[in-house]
Amino acid sequence: MMKSLMGILAALPLLAAAPALANSEHAAHAKKGGHAAQEGTGKAAPAAQKPASAPVTKNGVQLVDLIVTSKGFEPANVKVKAGQPVRLLVTRKTDKTCATELVMEDLGINQPLPLDTPVTVEFTPSESGTLRYACAMDHISGLVTVQ
Repeated sequence: MMKSLMGILAALPLLAAAPALANSEHAAHAKKGGHAAQEGTGKAAPAAQKPASAPVTKNGVQLVDLIVTSKGFEPANVKVKAGQPVRLLVTRKTDKTCATELVMEDLGINQPLPLDTPVTVEFTPSESGTLRYACAMDHISGLVTVQ
């Protein structure tokens, strides 16, 4: 009985570390383009069901690549940290949606999105919460979750 209890106690740190290891492996997979294969399936879950994407931080700036496709803004849900600058690099790849502008009403941002031209949108979220962005017609939208 004592030996099995010791075995369980010895395994606890491994169980606690497993999610962190899985997260780092997932990030490395995404960097290698591992998610590209999912884009062409046409079976994407609605944006509200997808987990938030985390930005890459470089020189204290949280970098997020957003692409406008026929499915809308991808990723549609991004998670950032409060108090750190955020730089969205938005590239509109389709002319078949109304997402020709990116509007963040809470921040007073209204940025035109020319076709196939990367556009930078920068802001620094001051507190946790959710920032919504959308096309000018408010038909296509996404969220920036600030933690």
